[in-house]
Amino acid sequence: MTYEEALSLLKEYTQSESLLRHAYCVEEAMRCYARKFSEDEEKWAIVGLLHDFDYEKYPDEHPYKGAEILKEKGLDQDMIDAILGHANYTGVKRETLMAKTLFAVDELSGFLYAYALVRPTKNLKDLKMKSVKKKLKDKAFAKGVNRDDIKKGAEELGVDLDEHIMFVADCLQKSANKIGLNE
Repeated sequence: MTYEEALSLLKEYTQSESLLRHAYCVEEAMRCYARKFSEDEEKWAIVGLLHDFDYEKYPDEHPYKGAEILKEKGLDQDMIDAILGHANYTGVKRETLMAKTLFAVDELSGFLYAYALVRPTKNLKDLKMKSVKKKLKDKAFAKGVNRDDIKKGAEELGVDLDEHIMFVADCLQKSANKIGLNE
């Protein structure tokens, strides 16, 4: 599957602007980590882009329905396994670096996007770790974001949590126009 085909599939199944924006955020974080790890950037971007593509139409069957659709479309099994593994409840183990990275950036991307929106600048420039950590402790802020998954993701990826947060924030800021953050 090419990136263009993946983008078309995402838009076919997803109408919600916020869900599309989330897909773009996770895609960008996956791209950055693929570059850092010298992996296939387009492959990782596609996984990030499609990890929740089925959620809007099949919320009760997510990500199983998406995996079924992607298998029919001939997506590589390691990509499908990474997508299945991003949801703890599937029981699919995150064995590859790609799968671990997807899990590590998914919740964090959502949190950082929400965090950017409450900043006066509406972006992630000049981010202060102390401020991010304060918001992470505030359970009322971005309450849909699983804080334990953010921590577990960094652990599974084998990266320091603070460095992980800063890396993903920098990546998202560099893609500000694409993901809807002010430059």
